[in-house]
Amino acid sequence: MATTPSTPDNTVEYCSDCGRETSHVVRVEIRTESQKTENAEFSREPYRLTRCVDCGSESTMRMNNA
Repeated sequence: MATTPSTPDNTVEYCSDCGRETSHVVRVEIRTESQKTENAEFSREPYRLTRCVDCGSESTMRMNNA
């Protein structure tokens, strides 16, 4: 499944490393959480990935925990 990052100019969020609001590249990725079970193909969850354009800091959040 392909993901398309957002345009950095469109996503401004607070960056804890920079200590201010900066442009971020944001994407959603589907990840398999448990690969050891026979039902692993059904154990997929959406994750929100962000990367600060200024400092490169990255963060990941499981969308079901948002």
